[in-house]
Amino acid sequence: MTSNGLADGWEIWTAEDDGRTVYAYRPDVFDGDEYPAPCLPVCYLTPGTQTRRPGQNPTDRTTTDDWFVTLYLEPEVYVDDVHRFESRSDAESFARSLLARFADGELDYREAYQIPREHYLDRLDELTGRN
Repeated sequence: MTSNGLADGWEIWTAEDDGRTVYAYRPDVFDGDEYPAPCLPVCYLTPGTQTRRPGQNPTDRTTTDDWFVTLYLEPEVYVDDVHRFESRSDAESFARSLLARFADGELDYREAYQIPREHYLDRLDELTGRN
């Protein structure tokens, strides 16, 4: 665990007044130089509105009082599923657990790709102890 209570390698990238939080994994490694900027693994903790996915009808949006947790390897590549919670504290607890599972190499992120970026995924394997 890091000083902010997150799993090793994760940091709070942004935290907004509405409670939305974006966590980033190893921005020192996935900094846009060796890897394209979208390759920075991020986890979103978001309130109320689940934004539409590409190709989805703009009116097909979910607006609730719920909270959502989504872990992305790239903007259109998410790991696990989108998880929905009734409270922010439950969502945050799950997010921290998900980040720890990712950092410990317990999530199979390679399954999320239809056309994998082998060099990038090999580096993730190395950082998360999956190799």
